[in-house]
Amino acid sequence: MRTLDQLLRASADPTQPLLTYYDMATGERVELSTVTTANWVAKTSNFLVDELEVEPGARIRIGLPSHWLTAVWILSAWNVGAAVVDSHADIGLSGPDLVADEPVRVAASLRPLGGRFATPPEGFLDLGAEVPGHGDHFVALDPPEPSSLALELDGVARTHAELLAQVAPDASRRVVEPGPIARDAEMLVAACLGGGSLVVVASATPEQISRVAAQEGGRQD
Repeated sequence: MRTLDQLLRASADPTQPLLTYYDMATGERVELSTVTTANWVAKTSNFLVDELEVEPGARIRIGLPSHWLTAVWILSAWNVGAAVVDSHADIGLSGPDLVADEPVRVAASLRPLGGRFATPPEGFLDLGAEVPGHGDHFVALDPPEPSSLALELDGVARTHAELLAQVAPDASRRVVEPGPIARDAEMLVAACLGGGSLVVVASATPEQISRVAAQEGGRQD
């Protein structure tokens, strides 16, 4: 594997869970297999290319907390040859707080199942309304190179090749609280490479996280 757009294709068993998301405040639980994740990534990649005219080298800021949509957008950015950054971005993805000042602004309601906003967000494209109608398959006409920028966060830039070389495969099922996007990206790469999976538990007490770890048979980090 030389570039990060190949991550999901490397799965030994694409039917197994790749990412499970809990929000203890709302009771939401979403489990995505590699197959389901790939479907969302294909739709999002097609949206980025067909609607937003994203080209290789574009810069995307993902202003979401740790969430299953965060993982989808990280993978989609790499899929189209874009970089995930925290400054000087071309496209800004916001949560329901609608905070972004990039030239192109997209917002996620973070409602269950990627649902759209109840009222269209002024000044933003509604991810929940825009993405689901796109195709389930994506073929990049200009795929990323190993030297393509993958991440530029907190002043640290890493290419596809560098990130792949720096992250060790992890076959475990890791249970974590929300964290920085750089950590989310690294854990996602590790899980994809090693056949592992992630369980993100939001709005939880330590006791709730421990209970989820026991239920999911995961390692609490």
